[in-house]
Amino acid sequence: MTQELELGLDTFGDVTAGADGVSLPYAQVIRNLVDEAVLADEVGVDFIGVGEHHRDDFAVSAPEVVLAAIAARTSRIRLGSAVTVLSSDDPIRVFQRFATVDAVSNGRAEVILGRGSFTESFPLFGFDLAQYEELFEEKLDLFSEVLKEGPITWAGTTRAALTNQQVYPKTESGALKAWIGVGGSPESVVRAARYGLPMMLAIIGGDPSRFAPYVDLYHRALAQFEMPTRPIGVHSPGYIADTDEQAREELWPHFKANRDRIGAERGWSPMQRGEFDQEADFGSLYVGSPETVARKIAATAKTLGLDRFDLKYSAGPLAHEKSMHSIELYGTKVIPMVRDILAS
Repeated sequence: MTQELELGLDTFGDVTAGADGVSLPYAQVIRNLVDEAVLADEVGVDFIGVGEHHRDDFAVSAPEVVLAAIAARTSRIRLGSAVTVLSSDDPIRVFQRFATVDAVSNGRAEVILGRGSFTESFPLFGFDLAQYEELFEEKLDLFSEVLKEGPITWAGTTRAALTNQQVYPKTESGALKAWIGVGGSPESVVRAARYGLPMMLAIIGGDPSRFAPYVDLYHRALAQFEMPTRPIGVHSPGYIADTDEQAREELWPHFKANRDRIGAERGWSPMQRGEFDQEADFGSLYVGSPETVARKIAATAKTLGLDRFDLKYSAGPLAHEKSMHSIELYGTKVIPMVRDILAS
């Protein structure tokens, strides 16, 4: 870690259930998400990331619009995506939208670029899944040029070429922070280093220490590409309640519902309670009391040398009110505890 660990929150805007167990309208889920971000700002969370999806179990397909709404009601929390699906978007428009969020938030915007773990956006926007790798590689290459905020001359095979063209608006600082989200392939790690961009590791299962070789690869690749040291972050799921037992019992049915719905599309067997408890005890599920979650985050941060940790706090139909309490505990108790542990 090169600086004090940043501690953030991520959400995909999961469609939650009301008190009657019925799914809330998308509009209410989005309004609730804004309220969650406002609370996160108030209790000292460093970052809020909003995911992009194009399916019926998530409410947010345009995270930049939601982030702009959050910007208007907050003063200090950094605002970003989790992730922006660059492969099925236009790099110029992505930069313009986030530069606009950066303007309305007084320089608090950042973007996490990725290919996403879902593919619905490809047919929706007319892209061929057979070009999955090519689309991301070329669009990342163009985006890296746009980040320089100067005249762009670029040519590829997936979109029209650019010759000495400018992109507006420019950011006030001249430097929009951009990360690359990495799911765990060596090729993705090296790609992040080649473009000199910070790396956000999505660790959603298993012992987080198994990602240590990727962290080492990233550092070695940066050195080989003669790039300066860049931040490393981790995104993992979790939930906080007053006690360990309460946290697990409240999260379990909603975590399972979300996991099983996605798993049914991918040929996975239904999640069993033992698997859930295994992840909570030894894996990458940060669920429990503030003390338990703080110790686990600190251990991961030390093991991987992190600059940021983002807790993905939303979980399927888990009620908005429970998420609010989890956010409050994260900001008021977990974050100070993590920093105390890392300082000792």
